[in-house]
Amino acid sequence: MHGAGNDFAIVDRRAGPVDLPPARVARLADRHRGIGFDQLITIDPPRDPGAVAGYAIFNADGSRAGQCGNGARCVAAWLLREEAARADGFSLDGPGGRVAARIEGEGIGIDMGIPDFAPAAVGLSRPEADRYVFRFGDEAVEVGAVSMGNPHVVIEVPEVAVAPVERIGRVLQDDPAFSDSCNVGFAQVLDVDTIHLRVYERGVGETLACGSGACAAVAVLARRGRVGERVAVHLPGGVLHVRWPGPGYAIHLAGPAEFVFEGEFLT
Repeated sequence: MHGAGNDFAIVDRRAGPVDLPPARVARLADRHRGIGFDQLITIDPPRDPGAVAGYAIFNADGSRAGQCGNGARCVAAWLLREEAARADGFSLDGPGGRVAARIEGEGIGIDMGIPDFAPAAVGLSRPEADRYVFRFGDEAVEVGAVSMGNPHVVIEVPEVAVAPVERIGRVLQDDPAFSDSCNVGFAQVLDVDTIHLRVYERGVGETLACGSGACAAVAVLARRGRVGERVAVHLPGGVLHVRWPGPGYAIHLAGPAEFVFEGEFLT
């Protein structure tokens, strides 16, 4: 499946366990000898009453992730297709807690929780600030940082098409100031309702889209007064729609969730 080009292998574990050690996930993620994906998402039995199902997230290198907005939306689409969930609203148990999902005008929508700007939530060993400066030799990079259930930093750039995504992304992910690395977003503001975004994901590399990264970018930019409550986030793989009323409120993500193929992988 994919959400705006952010692609996933979905493994249904509700009928019984499927062993997924890191080496096996990485083998499945190989785009030449495996299935190929940004993340592997499992659909699991719900942990708590009231949820339709649970899910877990594995990055392409086999590491675990705390949240994946597009992956959660694909799980929701799977459950809706098999009529295990109601189109007007249902709950999922994600790695970081309960997630509400539903069908809406812009596709599959989910509530991603309240953005957390506390450095501890991002795994950042610095005092809280609106902007953090990282220096690499003679170069300085200014970032905003926020947790969307996983750690994100956001860099505002004048032209996202020529941003040094891989070079800066790798350096920031390896910076010891982050206890568990980070996802790195590069955002260009077109107007208060529209941004362009590229994301270098932890454990994956640059992806065609990133749902939690879209929410992180909007949260950081809105906090600075750069964007409004409703923002169309244009990524290399498509458009995601983010809505955030402001501090203390959950941020909402919506967009496409598409089925690509189904089959059996022999390992």
